[in-house]
Amino acid sequence: MGTEFGFIFDWDGVVVDSSRQHELSWDRLAEVEELALYPGHFKDGFGKKNSFIIPNLLKWTDDPQEIERLSLRKEEFYREIVAETGLSPLPGVASFLKELKAAGFRACVGSSTPRRNIDAVTSLIGLEGRFDDVVSADDVGNGKPDPEVFLKAAAKIGVEPSRCVVFEDSFSGIEAGQRAGMKVVGLATTNPIESLREHGVSLAASSFEELNLQVVHDLFA
Repeated sequence: MGTEFGFIFDWDGVVVDSSRQHELSWDRLAEVEELALYPGHFKDGFGKKNSFIIPNLLKWTDDPQEIERLSLRKEEFYREIVAETGLSPLPGVASFLKELKAAGFRACVGSSTPRRNIDAVTSLIGLEGRFDDVVSADDVGNGKPDPEVFLKAAAKIGVEPSRCVVFEDSFSGIEAGQRAGMKVVGLATTNPIESLREHGVSLAASSFEELNLQVVHDLFA
């Protein structure tokens, strides 16, 4: 197995299970700002950028400055909640990343999460140095399902998109990976494994504990 493959990881729901902290941060923001949330909003917005969620799903405002202010405040609340509750990497992630590093492969984060969140959590969960680069919400104009984040991640690590594998848990992320022309491994941390298969993933797994380099290499066979 050569080193011509690239590995791109979504963050929330793939590397860490921070869905509860994100949902609580939306609750805290809505309470402080006296804004309404509708039932199911969090699932509808999963994997999407705040700049899409606030005007299009929550319909709080269309003013760009206010969208930015609310988005930044939401992420401040998220980091506060993470500091209060702590986080751990999802099962098997650390050992899989260690295997990648030992084999000389390049790995990049490709996420709709702001860079400050990723940086804060990476040190908290002990994964410093495991990723060669990061493409975050701060680096793209278009959120998933647009493939921009993954195409930029592939460029960062110098691997052709067709030789990259994306690890995703959200439907919008799966679509983004497919539109980027990459193999997509769906992880059943957010959605049932059968629903991932229905969305046409190259491989579906319950966690990284079911994955190793050979299994991923076989996707290109």
